[in-house]
Amino acid sequence: MSQHSSHPEIVKRLKRAKGHLESVIKMIEDEQPCLEVAQQMYAVESAISKAKKTLIHDHLDHCLEHALEDKKSSVKAVKEFKEITKYL
Repeated sequence: MSQHSSHPEIVKRLKRAKGHLESVIKMIEDEQPCLEVAQQMYAVESAISKAKKTLIHDHLDHCLEHALEDKKSSVKAVKEFKEITKYL
């Protein structure tokens, strides 16, 4: 798969989420208040969710759009579209 223009931003978001997750683990080990831990876990979930949506939308915009231009690829593209939507 070739790299899309959104991939560097996705990587940046995931690295940020990784840092947040490491902080959450440290907070739990340090017995920080549950409310603060939950807030940070929510931030991790949100960052990963946004990265996933960006990846899927980019795939729909580029990969499937190009596949639909070629009639032979259309059936494969529709099947792939159905498959990727389960991750939304």
